[in-house]
Amino acid sequence: MTLDIKICGLKTDAAMAAALAGGASHVGFIFFAKSPRYVDPAEAGRLREAATGKAKAVAVTVDANDAFLDEIVAKMRPDMLQLHGAETPARVAELKARYRLPVMKVLSVSEAADLDRLKPYIGIADRIMFDAKPPKGSQLPGGNGVAFDWHILAGLDASLDYMLSGGLNAANIGDALRLANPPAIDISSGVESAPGVKDPVLIEQFFRAVRAARDDRAA
Repeated sequence: MTLDIKICGLKTDAAMAAALAGGASHVGFIFFAKSPRYVDPAEAGRLREAATGKAKAVAVTVDANDAFLDEIVAKMRPDMLQLHGAETPARVAELKARYRLPVMKVLSVSEAADLDRLKPYIGIADRIMFDAKPPKGSQLPGGNGVAFDWHILAGLDASLDYMLSGGLNAANIGDALRLANPPAIDISSGVESAPGVKDPVLIEQFFRAVRAARDDRAA
């Protein structure tokens, strides 16, 4: 099975180069002002040029209004929108129609009951991302470096296209792949030397750990 790998919160040419060199299938740009990973839409448009023909560029937004989304789509030219706020299924459908782009909806989870929120988005969102619920007091919906119990994903329909996110790093990715067997993974803070500062060495180490984990499972 092909494993999609998204490196999210990219802001520099060096981090972008490391993500692409490692084999990222997706590269993400954060358009949420409170995030240390925030990047201007025009700068994201410049950075994403390196991914053309190599990886899909994803615009990550949090309850963004149409005017801001118009700017992002015009200046960054994303291949996909990622909605990390309280967007309803109707909003997902509205944005798919408005921009004619695939949409990934993020659902924050911590226990099996949280998966009940998934059903209304099936058949509407093109992909689901499961991320850990933010710690109490955090102003960020994601990128908090916390994980959730991956066992709760074991009962998901095998046909569900989703990304696993939340607290992944080189040390735990083997366990995550073994327990959840996700079709795709997303990492941000796990490859940073400081909040919002992507480390090309950590990115390389993460890809190496993914390959090692997959080789172990194939053996």
